[in-house]
Amino acid sequence: MNYQLRVILFMLADAFIILLAVLGSYLLLYTTLSSPPAVLWSSFVMLLICHYLLFGYYKLYKKVWEYASIHEFMTITKSVTASIVVLGVIEWIVWGQLPVQLLLITWLLSLMLIGGSRVVWRMAQGVEHNTSQPSKRTLIVGAGSAGTMLARQLLNNQQSELKLVAFIDDDIHKHHLDIMGVPVLGGVSQIAEVAKQQKIDNIVIAIPSLSKKQLATIFTECAKTNTVTKTIPKLEDLASGKVSVSHFRDMQVEDLLGREPVELDIDSISGYVTQKVVLVTGAGGSIGSEVCRQVARFLPEKLILLGHGENSIYSIEMELRELFGHTHIEIITEIADLQDAEKMLSVMELHKPHVVYHAAAHKHVPLMERNPEEAFKNNVLGTLNAAKAASANHVQTFVMISTDKAVNPTSVMGATKRAAEMIIQHMDRGSTTKFVAVRFGNVLGSRGSVIPLFKKQIEKGGPITVTHPDMERYFMTIPEASCLVIQAGALARGGEIFVLDMGEPVKIKDLAQNVIRMSGYTVDEIGIKYTGIRPGEKLYEEMLKDGERMDQQVYPKIYIGTPSEIHMDEIERLIHQFSRMSKSELRIQLLAIANHEIKQPSLVSAFG
Repeated sequence: MNYQLRVILFMLADAFIILLAVLGSYLLLYTTLSSPPAVLWSSFVMLLICHYLLFGYYKLYKKVWEYASIHEFMTITKSVTASIVVLGVIEWIVWGQLPVQLLLITWLLSLMLIGGSRVVWRMAQGVEHNTSQPSKRTLIVGAGSAGTMLARQLLNNQQSELKLVAFIDDDIHKHHLDIMGVPVLGGVSQIAEVAKQQKIDNIVIAIPSLSKKQLATIFTECAKTNTVTKTIPKLEDLASGKVSVSHFRDMQVEDLLGREPVELDIDSISGYVTQKVVLVTGAGGSIGSEVCRQVARFLPEKLILLGHGENSIYSIEMELRELFGHTHIEIITEIADLQDAEKMLSVMELHKPHVVYHAAAHKHVPLMERNPEEAFKNNVLGTLNAAKAASANHVQTFVMISTDKAVNPTSVMGATKRAAEMIIQHMDRGSTTKFVAVRFGNVLGSRGSVIPLFKKQIEKGGPITVTHPDMERYFMTIPEASCLVIQAGALARGGEIFVLDMGEPVKIKDLAQNVIRMSGYTVDEIGIKYTGIRPGEKLYEEMLKDGERMDQQVYPKIYIGTPSEIHMDEIERLIHQFSRMSKSELRIQLLAIANHEIKQPSLVSAFG
């Protein structure tokens, strides 16, 4: 039905309703039509004219009644009431009398019939569009404004495959009540029980203002069921109109970290990145490439992408050119090996960067256990070469990415990263360059992360492999990691080790179970297989050694580790001798240096 025909139909229906109301009021009050016909017809005409004018003013003929709410019916009440008031004033002026009872009955009949006609229309449209029956029984968590908005959309959208069965809400005043005919059956702690009783297929978390910790708590309860759990978009996306409340998104692993992400201090970062020359080592890696994306947002003058793998560098170069090709940023690629000291020096001399983000490293723990010499050359010598080149060319700030595995390390990888931290802290003492390090936990979605591995194993039908049921790690997202790197540069005074407050560690077993459930399977369907702790691994990681954490944060959720003992003489000796050592000897020496367990005489400095 087109717009014009729809309006004509409603106007004719309203004219008939008003006529019935006028005649009905006379019959109810006087039982016969004792008044002159002129009075009845004049009352009808005047009331109809007022009705059309007010309905036109409030645009009630433009409403989509299939989605009407209490607001529309309140507007009808105001319009009908105003029409009766105007009619009463006119009758008092023209006829010299004010038939209050008659007007009240006319008002009541008009309101009931006009409002009722809209309700009938809405019901008829629902029956007309009901071509298929929803098949997936759905539970909404959250009976607030977002939840009720979602419920209304689901109830009115007859093409949806979701059948709304119940609400869950922690507000006890809503328990045992109905919202739009849908019952509120309990609180969050009762999700599993309600899902089982009502045979729920889908759960939608409809509370966009939830904190990460609250969301993780609710999902933990949802994970006790065999249902698919989704959530509605973020509050800011809903407010901006980018998406509708019914645009569900899958739960992401980062939703379950139980803490809010770290936000950037835009002003401080702009001051040292905008219109500056920035070099990123390991620019093709997961962290390095994200650092490049984040830095590019601040419009540096020049962004140098340095890496050893040509394919990954080409990939991030093409992406940045597509995203920032309209800006003045000069994007330059350098294929270089950190172990080539002369190449690193020449790159720094050529581009004269103001800021260096050192993201390049070997990070895979078991592989580095089998190849300690490569870990040493890349993570220790490579860091030394990059740091010396930066110092020689008066780079303003050098930020190295470290790891929680550098704290009390038991692996070669962790030991090399701790040695690299010592180099950075040592270089800061005798250079105009500000050298700092940033320690991360595990980064979700990065190369070598357990998440991509878990997803591949699920695609193959399982089982998911976990080393130990008690294994736990700190986690952060790739954007969070890159933001911390960039923020550290703005906070740097020189020699610090920055650490993010990463909340509580997460058990790998729990993470695996959540990934399985997010993929739409049960743990029994996929299975979890325990393979045993691998060489160099610990059951848990630490972000700071005892006594390292400062009492006060330097930035929300960012701490500085107090300088610890640096044994550069031991590192320098190892640099001279590692090529003549066996793998096992090198591993022992690295761990001893990183854990400060040996003392060696000072030798000639390798730093010049």
